[in-house]
Amino acid sequence: MIILIWGGTVVSIVGLIGLFVSMYKVASAKKNITSDEDLRVSIQAAMPLNLASLFLSVIGLIAVTIGVLITP
Repeated sequence: MIILIWGGTVVSIVGLIGLFVSMYKVASAKKNITSDEDLRVSIQAAMPLNLASLFLSVIGLIAVTIGVLITP
């Protein structure tokens, strides 16, 4: 069960890194792009990364929780 806990931790950390990358992309786009349409396209391009990272974080936290609950 230790594998489940550490594996979930790694997956969750990868998800958090992806969230930070997504936030960086949107923040740099807001700073550098002046057109509203270009900004909208840039934010829409960052959405799949954001959602995938959020999914990974949640799955990792679920794995950690299950690992902690079933460890004797």
